[in-house]
Amino acid sequence: MTSAPSPQSEYTVLHQTPSVSTYQALRLGSGLSAKSTEAAQKGLPHSLFAVQLLHQGEPVGMGRVIGDGGTAFQVVDIAVLPAHQGRGLGKLIMREIMAFLERAAPPTAYVSLIADGPAQHLYGQFGFVATAPKSIGMAWKRSPKASPPA
Repeated sequence: MTSAPSPQSEYTVLHQTPSVSTYQALRLGSGLSAKSTEAAQKGLPHSLFAVQLLHQGEPVGMGRVIGDGGTAFQVVDIAVLPAHQGRGLGKLIMREIMAFLERAAPPTAYVSLIADGPAQHLYGQFGFVATAPKSIGMAWKRSPKASPPA
């Protein structure tokens, strides 16, 4: 009996932080929010870990881990271009990230992520659980007219 090659075998795993232009293209192309060039230039070099998936040499997916390297780690920027979705590439990215976390995160580290919509099902397969109602994820959104409470 012959088995068909895994769709994932068409992809190359690269442990490298994406360039600013690749990062921006993968975020926008996969439906994530835009990040300015200035923000990406400042933030990307501080990645603790990054993985890219290449198809025929072109980046089609990515994921990163950010944090302080000891007490706090956050999984961010999980992105796969729509033409490559449904092939287990999100799982492949997460397997690479989890291998890094197993090596690098001390047992007392807090490892977190924000799951948008159905992505929680993917992350749940890797041991991530909802923190609510004990704790609630919150985000600060800059507003040009906002001022702190008195």
